[in-house]
Amino acid sequence: MDIIHTIIDYLLHFEVHLDYVITNYHSWTYLFLFLIIFIETGFIIMPFLPGDSLLFAVGAFASRGSLNFWSIGGTLLLAAILGDTVNYSVGKFIGTRIFSQKNHKLLNTEHLDKAHKFYAKYGAKTIILARFIPIVRTFAPFVAGIGKMSYKKFMSYNVIGATLWIFSFIPLGYFFGNLPFIQRNFKFAMLAIVLISIFPGLIEFIREKRKSV
Repeated sequence: MDIIHTIIDYLLHFEVHLDYVITNYHSWTYLFLFLIIFIETGFIIMPFLPGDSLLFAVGAFASRGSLNFWSIGGTLLLAAILGDTVNYSVGKFIGTRIFSQKNHKLLNTEHLDKAHKFYAKYGAKTIILARFIPIVRTFAPFVAGIGKMSYKKFMSYNVIGATLWIFSFIPLGYFFGNLPFIQRNFKFAMLAIVLISIFPGLIEFIREKRKSV
């Protein structure tokens, strides 16, 4: 049980353990990071994996020379693009059946419904906007697949969104992640990153609530 608990802790808080992973696994770190971003964006049952905070931490370690900025940026860009592509494909071919199962044990259908409404309102650009909203980011390409968005249109928004996402948070970490204040309060900084990324979705939620009143 201790091993399972440790694995879960590393998956959920990989950014906190990144220093240990880099020190002990060296170049394998690139693969681990690739898999986490790929799974977070590609598997609709795994929206709780770190995303924004992990990218920020990656940037911080890249500024120290522990990771190569362009290599890790390209690796995670590929992971983000492939993850959304897989998610879209699953939604397109079997999404309707999954969406109809309101009591699906592994799938939070409330999150799925939220992404569906978000997609209905913003259309194709949801694929870009959702990159910056945790949870919605994981479900948006799946809903796009259900909505039969053309593959060509989806891929164009997919690449744009992934590029903006990866090369927003990694540079943020690169330039600000090693400030003494951030280093002394790293866990709080990661929490702040998550809260900031949730902020646009919170504003949208408040706006919708006001309209319904």
